[in-house]
Amino acid sequence: MNFKQLIFFACIALVVTSCNNTKHLAAGQNLFIGSASKVKSTAKISKGERKDLEEQMQSLVRPKPNSNILGIRFKLSVYNSVKEPKKKKGLKYWLKYKVGEPPVIASNTALEKNRQIIQNHLDNKGYFRDSVVMDTSIKNKKLKVTYTALLDSQYKINQASYPNDSSEIAKQIQSTALNKKEVLLKPKEPYDLDIIKNERIRIDANLKEHGYYYFGPDYLIADVDSTIGYHRVNIDMRLKPETPTIARQPYYIKDVYVFTNYSINSDTSLIGAKKYEGYTIIDPRNRFKPQIFSRTLVFKPGDVYNRTDHNLSLNRLISLGVYKFVKVRFEQGDSAQTLNAYYYLTPTNKKSIRFEVSALQRSNNTTGTEFTINWRNRNLLRGAELLTISANAGFEKQISSGINTTILTTGIEADLYLPKILAPFRLNTSSAFVPQTKFSAAYQLYNSTAEYLLTSVSGTYGYVWKNAITNEHQLTLFNINYVKPTNITPQFQTAIDTNLTLRRSIEQQFILGTIYNYNYSSLARINANKNNFYFNGNVDLSGNLLALLTGANAKKDKQVNIFGTPFSQYIRLEADFRHYLRLGNAFRSFNSRIDAGVGYAYGNSTNMPFVKEFFAGGVSDMRGFRARTLGPGTFYGSSPKDSIIIEQPGDVKLLGQFEYRAKLFSIVRYALFTDIGNIWTLKEDTTRPGSKFTSNFISQLAVDAGVGLRFDISILVLRLDMAFPVRVPYTLPGGEAYKVNFGSSQWRKDNLIFNLAIGYPF
Repeated sequence: MNFKQLIFFACIALVVTSCNNTKHLAAGQNLFIGSASKVKSTAKISKGERKDLEEQMQSLVRPKPNSNILGIRFKLSVYNSVKEPKKKKGLKYWLKYKVGEPPVIASNTALEKNRQIIQNHLDNKGYFRDSVVMDTSIKNKKLKVTYTALLDSQYKINQASYPNDSSEIAKQIQSTALNKKEVLLKPKEPYDLDIIKNERIRIDANLKEHGYYYFGPDYLIADVDSTIGYHRVNIDMRLKPETPTIARQPYYIKDVYVFTNYSINSDTSLIGAKKYEGYTIIDPRNRFKPQIFSRTLVFKPGDVYNRTDHNLSLNRLISLGVYKFVKVRFEQGDSAQTLNAYYYLTPTNKKSIRFEVSALQRSNNTTGTEFTINWRNRNLLRGAELLTISANAGFEKQISSGINTTILTTGIEADLYLPKILAPFRLNTSSAFVPQTKFSAAYQLYNSTAEYLLTSVSGTYGYVWKNAITNEHQLTLFNINYVKPTNITPQFQTAIDTNLTLRRSIEQQFILGTIYNYNYSSLARINANKNNFYFNGNVDLSGNLLALLTGANAKKDKQVNIFGTPFSQYIRLEADFRHYLRLGNAFRSFNSRIDAGVGYAYGNSTNMPFVKEFFAGGVSDMRGFRARTLGPGTFYGSSPKDSIIIEQPGDVKLLGQFEYRAKLFSIVRYALFTDIGNIWTLKEDTTRPGSKFTSNFISQLAVDAGVGLRFDISILVLRLDMAFPVRVPYTLPGGEAYKVNFGSSQWRKDNLIFNLAIGYPF
């Protein structure tokens, strides 16, 4: 049986199996296959409003019918085809209850309950004294229900009033109503119970900002008068008479106590307490400098209590990274309208060490392993400083065309984070997060025993800060990287003498510059939004200060060397934009990504450093092409049959990725995807004809497509993708045009690319 016949018979088997989904049902039982919702209104209603109401009604229907793919209830078919297992384990149990899905039986009680819920929902949306009718249809033991809402005009707000007595709390509530941009109960707006609830929450949040610690939304009641006519209502928002006195008064911070080494068995007495800038610090072991708390805590004795400072203090304490548990308790002080704040801080382990061992097998016949040891000190100088030191050693062996290549990698890296900005200038940082100053240094050796030895030394100095939970800034003021090749074997020297691209991959480099990175992700804040966005922008500048001081200009034969190496001068820009669209539930989504970048070398450099170039192809890039081999432009650099992969760098990159994701069963997700993109050079490269970026770049875009499985086990996502080129930008050797041919075993061998990776591609 060939490939096409196998696919054909598999599809026939699925269809036949799906036709028997009802044969196991008992007499009188019907399979619930779904519902429809309709709106009929005697009043004028727009097409958009009608559609929105119908979607709301549809979302309330329970239970949901059995899932299907292209109309085939695959999971139900698996459930029906597997006999009841004797034990709650084993292959049969896994297939029936993990892969499979039991039939969803239609219940008259559940259907009527749905009708009542929809009716109540419409009442809450201002459609008073309207009705919902239910109609069912049964065919071949399959039941479908239709809910029809018979509506009149929606009630709208005529006016809203708030407490107007002379009390301080009434005056504060009145002041919130004067802010027309924030108030939610607005004349001529539709009546909505959810909006009334949100207005109570809004008023409570405002009161919390002005000291009303003991107030709550439930102390507000909204009286709705729908008897004024013309489908309008008056809403009177007022305080409940039983609201206690403590909820009607603002409170002030009296004393702030900080227990720096708290555990459930700790002594919470004030023995050994020290005063520092108004705070009472209980730290018998002197583990932390008191300056940490004056910088981190926002509350000061004498301040009016407010929710913002409450949350800010907690966020800042957590972001220090030295506490695993943080909690605060407020108690009434010994004087009227005062609160004492008690912070209970449980430190994490000051020092920790972690060992990692990994193994790898690559498609270029490379096998190997890597060992890493990480040591960290979370409170190096008693000021919540974080020091991490990591050392690694790796071994890889490649056997290709009878040649044995052994690769040894060793390195050490140290990073120091200080919980403050050490700079002669101010940064626009948010008080909600503690900014950091970062120092790092690294030394790496990459030894390809049959080819060369690369020595790399790097160091950075910069800042990390946030303005909100959704965004982060990183400014690396000082970034230095020195790479030097040595021990080049005669055989490899011969190879790089005839291949410019291969020679550039190990070129000696000296990079000294500044990098700014901005990252935004709406997913950093837990939400149920239909649309979520991610953006990462990077600006990388190198060599400008050195060029200014030395007058370097390679085009005028004034190339300047540092440590015997020409320093790199360039500008590199990259932007990565992603959109995540939820489709119905948390497991179905359509996700897209646009990644674009350009690098330009000038002054002391004629080419971009190899490590700063762009590449196309790989497990999270153009997945239908081997890693870093696509392009540039129409250049054909390597055949799938080549055992040695020559990486192809470029100065310009465009990449578009589009992926549909959904749940298959249990922890298994599936994906359908396509990638579009390529790289180019800005200058003509005679060794790679067709590589230059021109106005015809659109016709030079490569396209691939594929399917994938994702195994989501919470702590990580294991990804397996199968992809293939749909369109290539080059002409195959001999002038042959590229064609997709699944029926050819040779085509499948040459073009099907399997990618194994951790995490989603974007």
